[in-house]
Amino acid sequence: MPDAASDPTLITALKERVRAAREQMTAAIADGRGDDAWEAALVAISARGRFGVRLGLERSRAILEELGSPERTVRGALIAGTNGKGSVGALLSAALSAAGVRHGSTPKPHLVSYRERIRIDGRPLAPLQFAMAVERALDAADRIESRVGPVTEFELLAGVVFDGFHAAGIDRAVVEVGLGGRLDAMHAWDGGVAVVTNVGLDHQEYLGETIKEIAGEKAAIIMRGDRAVTGATDRGEALSVIKSVAAAVNAPLTIATHGAIRTLGRDGIEVELPRLGAVRVGLLGRHQGENAAVALATLDAMKSAGLTTVSDEEIRAGFAAARWPGRMELISGAFSSSDQRDLLLDGAHNEDGAAALASAVSDLAPLLRDADGESGLSGVTLIFAAMADKSAAKIFSELARSPLLQSARVICTSVGDDRSSSPEALTAMARGAGLGAKVETAADPRAALNAASRDRGAVIVAGSLYLVGAVRERLLREGKLPDDGSLDRLATTGSVESQG
Repeated sequence: MPDAASDPTLITALKERVRAAREQMTAAIADGRGDDAWEAALVAISARGRFGVRLGLERSRAILEELGSPERTVRGALIAGTNGKGSVGALLSAALSAAGVRHGSTPKPHLVSYRERIRIDGRPLAPLQFAMAVERALDAADRIESRVGPVTEFELLAGVVFDGFHAAGIDRAVVEVGLGGRLDAMHAWDGGVAVVTNVGLDHQEYLGETIKEIAGEKAAIIMRGDRAVTGATDRGEALSVIKSVAAAVNAPLTIATHGAIRTLGRDGIEVELPRLGAVRVGLLGRHQGENAAVALATLDAMKSAGLTTVSDEEIRAGFAAARWPGRMELISGAFSSSDQRDLLLDGAHNEDGAAALASAVSDLAPLLRDADGESGLSGVTLIFAAMADKSAAKIFSELARSPLLQSARVICTSVGDDRSSSPEALTAMARGAGLGAKVETAADPRAALNAASRDRGAVIVAGSLYLVGAVRERLLREGKLPDDGSLDRLATTGSVESQG
């Protein structure tokens, strides 16, 4: 795809598209037509995606300044890491909700609606409010373009996020970086607490080929005066790099640790945490013990920084109530009212994520239910899709560590994006990795689900958050999941962001 930023013809076409959308958006906002305003706003902000990914903070800082520096009105935690950002963010959000703290969060990427990228007290920003924030950010982008050049989608989104937070009157923020950390648009904000969950191999084309290099990019979110938290180990020197960066800016660093996993159930885990002892966490997978430890250390760091005080009982209540859609999400009754089988959704779009899923599947195997509601079944179906820039062969190798997945029926499909790996290519890689007793293809997620429904065993959906989003959207529209505020009038699953 040509880079719009260097193609005058494309720039002209995009500007015309955005102009028309903005006219529609402005009229809809004036009339209070939230859905119409949002649809037009989505066209306007998505067009900016054609300017690609241009790492750097100049344009993000410029647009925030033009908006009146709304990011300076709120403090909180900025989270980087290869995996676990969303889980830590979900745990923090749940704890803040339990404490009655009005807060904003930025889970990435979205699954169903782009509006999920800005949440107020756990709910996606309403269509009209999001459209109004987009309008203000686009106006600001117009005013700075002659000075800094075309603003990309994610630079514009930084403006939308903090302007939206300011308009909503939040007290604290939980913000995830999108890519790396050092040059990510969200790093234009310093919340006072910087978190690096862990470091693994992902997005090497932008962040570096080694864990050490990637750790440097992520640790760069730690700023002078911050309190820092990490759950990283010294795999590939990650922890050493994080320690060095924190020391260089005199940022006190907490290395989060957790004790034994006491129980693993269908509704979450119980883990030993410092100070609190046994704590219930409403997220699946033993890796959530690590994320809970990071979240607890982050809340303690926020308290030490004078940002918020969440009591131990509120932390317990929040962690138990935490939910993170599309990440080890176990759903029953997804196929029909008489079909009691489990559907497990998990992105698992890189090696570490796949390893965590394989481990969790092995733990859950005795608990997964078939169509008759019986547990301890012998067979499952794995529906898999992946983007072409992901190491699908390595992901398959990690998944194949689970005996249950070694013997599974595997259906490889595509999410319909031109960057998606073909089902045929995925099938060859799955067979090469020894994944699945039977491997086949399906044209799209709907066809894959229909094929899986003809068996009786539980179904696992993994490999891409695009895929998980498509499945989740279908279930929401069919009323098989409770309304979480993410459904738009039109289907909007997918993003120009490489979400996995």
